[in-house]
Amino acid sequence: MGIRAKAGVRMSIEEIEQNLPSFLQHVEAGDVLTILKAGKPLAEVKPATAPSRALRPYGLCAGQFTVPDDFDAPLPEEMGFPGS
Repeated sequence: MGIRAKAGVRMSIEEIEQNLPSFLQHVEAGDVLTILKAGKPLAEVKPATAPSRALRPYGLCAGQFTVPDDFDAPLPEEMGFPGS
């Protein structure tokens, strides 16, 4: 089922409809799946990755930008925001 390719597995929409559990097993195994429609790539499905829990170091961008002194000043009236 599916065509094994260097970058992963290629499956037609019809193959996926007929055997969804097999499709999901490939994803769970870490394969990148290319979904084909009329023999042409339509989409890629890959395993989800967990977001990084590592904290960003303090001062990561220190010196790379400057916050202007009027950063928290009211916006000009001509901007026309509701409630201003």
